[in-house]
Amino acid sequence: MGLADKLKQKLQTFMQRPGATVSLAPSEALLPRIEALEEELGALSDEELTERAGALRERLTKAADVHRSGAGTDMEAYTDATSRRQAVLIDDDDLVEICALGREAGRRALDERAFDVQLLGAMAMLAGTIVEMATGEGKTLAAAIAAYGYVARGSRVQILTVNDYLARRDAEWMGPVYGLLGLSVGSVGEDSTHDERLEAYARDVCYVSVSEVGFDFLRDQLVLDAGDEVMPGLPTLILDEADSVLIDEARVPLVLAGSFDDSVSPAASAATLVAAMQPGRDFEGIEDGRNVQLTEAGALMVEKAYGGIDLYAPENLEKLTAVNLALHARALLTLDVDYIVRDGKVQLVDGFRGRIAQRRRWPDGLQAAVEAKEGLTPTAEGEVLATITVQGFIGLYPTVCGMTGTAVNIGDELREFYRLEVAVIPPNTPSIRIDEADRVYVTAEEKEDAIIAEVAAAHEVGRPVLIGTLDVAESERLAAALRAKDIECVVLNAKNDASEAKIIAEAGGLGRVTVSTQMAGRGTDIRLGGRGETDRDAVVDLGGLLVIGSGRHNSRRVDDQLRGRAGRQGDPGGSVFFVSPEDTLIVRNGEPFDGRTAGDGRMTGPAVDRAVSHAQKVSEGVAFEIHRNTWRYGVLIERQRQQLAFRRLEILAGDLAAQWVRDADKERYDEVVELLGEERTEEAARLIGLAHLDRGWADHLAMLADVREGVHLRALGRQDPLDEFHRVAIPAFKEFLDDTQTKTVETFAEADLSEGWTPDDEGLVRPSTTWTYMVHENPFGSEIERFISAAARAVFGVSSNPPS
Repeated sequence: MGLADKLKQKLQTFMQRPGATVSLAPSEALLPRIEALEEELGALSDEELTERAGALRERLTKAADVHRSGAGTDMEAYTDATSRRQAVLIDDDDLVEICALGREAGRRALDERAFDVQLLGAMAMLAGTIVEMATGEGKTLAAAIAAYGYVARGSRVQILTVNDYLARRDAEWMGPVYGLLGLSVGSVGEDSTHDERLEAYARDVCYVSVSEVGFDFLRDQLVLDAGDEVMPGLPTLILDEADSVLIDEARVPLVLAGSFDDSVSPAASAATLVAAMQPGRDFEGIEDGRNVQLTEAGALMVEKAYGGIDLYAPENLEKLTAVNLALHARALLTLDVDYIVRDGKVQLVDGFRGRIAQRRRWPDGLQAAVEAKEGLTPTAEGEVLATITVQGFIGLYPTVCGMTGTAVNIGDELREFYRLEVAVIPPNTPSIRIDEADRVYVTAEEKEDAIIAEVAAAHEVGRPVLIGTLDVAESERLAAALRAKDIECVVLNAKNDASEAKIIAEAGGLGRVTVSTQMAGRGTDIRLGGRGETDRDAVVDLGGLLVIGSGRHNSRRVDDQLRGRAGRQGDPGGSVFFVSPEDTLIVRNGEPFDGRTAGDGRMTGPAVDRAVSHAQKVSEGVAFEIHRNTWRYGVLIERQRQQLAFRRLEILAGDLAAQWVRDADKERYDEVVELLGEERTEEAARLIGLAHLDRGWADHLAMLADVREGVHLRALGRQDPLDEFHRVAIPAFKEFLDDTQTKTVETFAEADLSEGWTPDDEGLVRPSTTWTYMVHENPFGSEIERFISAAARAVFGVSSNPPS
């Protein structure tokens, strides 16, 4: 079987996969017992309720010491916990009391009595699963009850959110609930100080975004004094919007970078050169527009501009790279689609949410190239000092659970990558939202005309409309077209996402039209009649909120999230998607299709519906295969990072470096002890050892990045790229660790270890500045990603009967 056939088989299997779920029957059986405790708990004073919650916590904590929080000093504490993860078992009697206490605390603190479905969600999370709960079903309170259960079992809890706003909001919102249960709560944001982080992480429950906690983890890996760490080990993890963290951001590397010098970026001069080039003459697009290259004329132009150099000579690699990046920035990245410019900065747009991808950068100099293209000062790329992917970081937590509005469609990924199962919680009130079939139009122009007409008809009677678009430019284009028809609308996209919660909260108001990029207001309810629900009855009579999608996203989950903005808690509502064969999703993943065409350009017929569904499933299958392929490489790097972390702890908190020196040259060691004393001598050895370890790891990461980028070429020689990557990476890591010990001993022997000595005296200079960022996915894909995408189009594009 050839490679293309294997890929086709994998994608077809993916497209036909079932969405298996966890049974809720055992938890449902406990609901009457929980309800039976309400009268008893309701008779308690607040102090008595807190005392009872504390007594349960004290009893359970003593019985569950194996689940206490905090990482130990053995190697297991630094290895991927996914393979040894198991659910925290809680006795039924204790589970009943946890839920009853949580329900009573919520009733008193928030005037909200948790529905049975919220208790089912809490119990499912306490069983270590990912919970699917519809929008508006009260996931935040369910998570708080689950958090109490885990804390009662002796573990601190971190609740990871998608941004700082939600972390702060939920911590404040649920604070009174935790207070009644005797728990302390805090939150961490980008502006939090070292001491504020230290305090928040030490509390029973800490709300924090995935980026902030990941950056704090990386910074802790580079401290020179154990007392400078802010995170006391990894506790239980509850994920809000779990699909976003576990799947959409799984491959995103969190990076701690540093600068050792003030070297000038070549991006500006390259951008000036490329700006003067003519498409077709000096450069041309290849690989279906996902790559670009210089023509012979373009290369000659560059060589002349740089003084007659040979552009492809090894010594000019930096210039060639800068020009290629400038070409990519000009030809393949589009303002208001891939990024925006705001406050004098290039800010990347998250393709899944249509919002600013906070603290993200494109990799390998591409960020600087785009900044130069826009006339901004290119920012330093820096040297990577430490990095970990979101998936690798989540894998370190001993206990993981979470919640989201869409989980069934990613059940296979959750099982394969995290060993997590999915529990689907039914809505408290059945959904009556009307989801119409897609409306497909021959051209994108006819599609947009139909959208405008649909909005106009709804707006004329006052029905609120939420339009979900695929990018910033489209949202502004549609908004302009609506205003040209005298339909006033509010635009929500990456340019004003700071106002997201406020805008979305009013999207259900009478006559309101909101044009938003995808994933509008995730985490914020849309109430019919607006925030105050003053016109609720009128909006209900009109059919509730109408959600219109201007095109299908690459993932059904994202479309389902958009649909879920309407029909909250049994409210009326409707949704419909408008699609065209000219949409990027269809062009890249579909095949030509025919159907009956009406006078307005609308296409109908079974083949039309199958083709749209097929294109989306192919897109999901390709993304899954790329995720799997990328993680296969990441597994080795993550294991090496874990071994590094343990070695660093042995040096930082122990006397490993001093032991290396004593074993190699005891006479020299004793000589320094006589001069400085035992404590200062151990400190000198420790600082030298850490300097060489950190320096070597940065070099090792750079080497692995180079190998990973070019290893796909080994496939041309019928070699397995992954095997070849391992063949290079494994011995290189062993050599790096051995070199660390050797260099530590050599430096200690040669250094003038007198009073006032510092590692800088030996040239062991640490970065002058450090910063953190998340590496945004390469918009063009790596070579292997582009191969998988192209192969998928090839193997499916010839079929006249695509899989349904």
